Amino acid sequence: MNTKVSENGPIFSRVVAGCMNWGEWGANLETNQAQQLIEDCLSIGVTTFDHADIYGHYTTETLFGNAIKDKSSLREQMQLVTKCGIRLVTPNRPENQIKSYKTSKKYIIASVEQSLRKLQTNYIDMLLIHRPSPLMNPSEIAEAFEELKLSGKVLHFGVSNFTTSQFEMLDAFFPLQTNQIEISPLQLTPFIDGSLDQCIKHRIKPMAYSTLAGGRFFSKEPSDKVLRINKVVHDLGNKYNVSADQVLTAWLLKHPSGILPIIGSTKINRIQSAMDSLSLQITDEEWFKIWEAATGKEVA
Repeated sequence: MNTKVSENGPIFSRVVAGCMNWGEWGANLETNQAQQLIEDCLSIGVTTFDHADIYGHYTTETLFGNAIKDKSSLREQMQLVTKCGIRLVTPNRPENQIKSYKTSKKYIIASVEQSLRKLQTNYIDMLLIHRPSPLMNPSEIAEAFEELKLSGKVLHFGVSNFTTSQFEMLDAFFPLQTNQIEISPLQLTPFIDGSLDQCIKHRIKPMAYSTLAGGRFFSKEPSDKVLRINKVVHDLGNKYNVSADQVLTAWLLKHPSGILPIIGSTKINRIQSAMDSLSLQITDEEWFKIWEAATGKEVA
């Protein structure tokens, strides 16, 4: 299943494959393993892949690029998202003396050029500013976006981890297509701080990361909050004969903003499970049971 991210935006798969853990920061896949995972994702309808330049200390884009470089047909079937703006202290970037943010026109364009080379592609479907910098100049970012769009190197643009005011500021200079933010029953802030309301207002779909709270729902020593949520989730799982992760994903999918969950697993069965969540329709009251378990109290 695919969906249009915004009125003038790209068409993405309803579930997105997150690549942060594919390399040094996680599974440390070999090139052939990454290629197989890509092909498996495409075969089940997951066609959108989420990257960032910093993943794997600036190495994971290269892993992915090497996996598709000899198979042009793979690139034609997928959409690539990547992010820039964070500068990590790592041997791969010896010039970086402190972790910081940089969103100058020159830096954004240089980052895209590097991502294009590493990903072995001529264009990026969507570029996101990874984190809002206190020093960001929206007119300069807009100039970078415009130049990249005119050159055909980037087709669409968005942001990640932006507050509502930061989003409005940059959107006034250049139209944004998404805001990628953390959303789960353990991270309810976007539901109440206006972030999801803003997406509905602008008719754009948010992308959500850490949808399973970094595995905390499956911890061997869960917190009291997780225990409360898991009880509801497991009851619903038994009712619908589905797994806990499917219930949690369906909970996000129910929101009218059209949340696109990013699944960070390198296991195709986990990604398939998220796709299966698309057919699970929980009721409004069941949605609020998870909300109440997450907040520890009934709604006002």
